[in-house]
Amino acid sequence: MNMLQQKTASSLRVAIVGDALGVPVESTPRHELSLCSVKNMLGYGRYDQPQGTWSDDSSMMLCTMESLLRGTYDLEDLGKTFCQWIFDAHWTPDGYVFDAGLTTFLALDRIRNAGFSARHSGGKAEEDNGNGSLMRILPAALYFHREKTETFLDRIHEICAITHAHPRSLIGCGIYSLLIRELLTIADKEEALRQATAEAMAYYGRDPLFKSELPHYVRILSLDIPHLSEVDINSSGYIIDTLEASIWCFLKHGNSFDTILSAVNLGLDTDTTGVVAGGLAGLLYGYDTIPPDWLNSLARHDEIESLINRFAQHVAGK
Repeated sequence: MNMLQQKTASSLRVAIVGDALGVPVESTPRHELSLCSVKNMLGYGRYDQPQGTWSDDSSMMLCTMESLLRGTYDLEDLGKTFCQWIFDAHWTPDGYVFDAGLTTFLALDRIRNAGFSARHSGGKAEEDNGNGSLMRILPAALYFHREKTETFLDRIHEICAITHAHPRSLIGCGIYSLLIRELLTIADKEEALRQATAEAMAYYGRDPLFKSELPHYVRILSLDIPHLSEVDINSSGYIIDTLEASIWCFLKHGNSFDTILSAVNLGLDTDTTGVVAGGLAGLLYGYDTIPPDWLNSLARHDEIESLINRFAQHVAGK
């Protein structure tokens, strides 16, 4: 397995572990977790699911990998695969959907039941800026990383907009994906963030539709994030909160174990912060610090490993 394969597989593994780590305590306020912090992979809790159960975040990442592995990028196929998940329980941990966001549900309902194209299904209102596209964009960022920036971001935006089509969501997925791309070749995480934010500002600053949204990301684009204290970091389901919290955890810690534990213990949208931070950490740090029993406890472990390995091999061979 070459380095690109290793990085791709590690990023996806740690992201899914971060999801499962956060599921039992999702929606728990930070002050409660400060009294009894998450230190291990737990079961039950919020959704009464067994240890190792992952959420919609991982389901949609697995659907994305499956669709992209069919050989030709097909946005309509990806939209239909997402519909198979939410309506037919495809790529769920145990045969049913227990967690799905409203913006995502409404977008996929437009595809399945109203005949919308996946190019026109996503919510475009300001209230459609939850983190439901950010949580699943990692495989796309890895898959298209060799494309020129224009094409790369076009693909990220198309895939994001299946469910979340507001410019703010497109930018959030774009910034994260650019950082993932930089981390594939740059070992210095602060430098990778500098490069990614510079690219983001150059690209999004040219278009008035995007430019007007950039102030929402000022704490990331100004590189202030690593200098903030925990009390300044929010961890709700809003895309900007999730992106800021995930980058902050990644920059504050030097291994994957501490990064995803920190992300989950911020509280509230624990599974998605775990996924997004886990993708960054797994890419740079690998998964050696993740306890083997955490990985082995994942629902459908062998099937996930098979898909991740096939996807990583495909990404490395593109």
